[in-house]
Amino acid sequence: MWLESLKNRIYSDYFMPSRFNEYERIIKRLKDSGYIFVTFKEYKKLLDKDKLYGKIFINRHDIDSDIATAKEFFKIEKKYGVKASYYFRLSTLDFDFMREIEEYGSEASYHFEEIATFAKDNHIKSKNEIVKRIDNIKNIFKQNFKNIENEVGYKLETVCSHGDFVNRKLQIVNNELTKDNNLRNELGIICETYDKELMDSFDIYISDKPYPIFYTPMSIFEYINKVNIICMLTHPRQWRSSWLCNTKENLKRVYEGLIW
Repeated sequence: MWLESLKNRIYSDYFMPSRFNEYERIIKRLKDSGYIFVTFKEYKKLLDKDKLYGKIFINRHDIDSDIATAKEFFKIEKKYGVKASYYFRLSTLDFDFMREIEEYGSEASYHFEEIATFAKDNHIKSKNEIVKRIDNIKNIFKQNFKNIENEVGYKLETVCSHGDFVNRKLQIVNNELTKDNNLRNELGIICETYDKELMDSFDIYISDKPYPIFYTPMSIFEYINKVNIICMLTHPRQWRSSWLCNTKENLKRVYEGLIW
């Protein structure tokens, strides 16, 4: 099993052909089927007003790595005149690209991971220790959030939690921070993408997966015209292999595991 997994990972990271033709087919099929493309901030406002009518597609990109591939997603979306939500980590922030996304009418915001980063930076291996220092971590999140807003020059309304191996080890997710309504109100955050009310409102939530699975729970093509509200999560890494980006990420993961 481990050998097969290793072979699949090597193929996915270094040899897998681009899947952009498939991504374009998804966008075209959804549009031809009458789905309306909305950002997370638009969807949240529709949900609050009880105005979710017809077929809706919420397209979420978590930009964990590989800005070049993210820009290819954006090119296809502009070709078909559709919107999406992009979430950037501190390590992938591209302020010019984020402003371009927003000016087009899509959404570019923050993919946060302060709990995992704090644990790694301070060699913390206890969930209880994280809980004790959660106020400190919230302050770091606030500063990072405000710094991004200042740089991009527009209001960030939604955020998205990133998942890290440290979160799994400590059994605490990064969106523990956004359970604090006072923090949300202070920063003007209307939702976090994993909020229960959002997740419960989707007819189906689909995430991409590494080769050879590609989708979970099933391919999006299985749901088009069968359900009304579809949310799909994608990551650049699953749609085009980039040996440089993937090598950097793989080495970073090994290094962080060793020093943590």
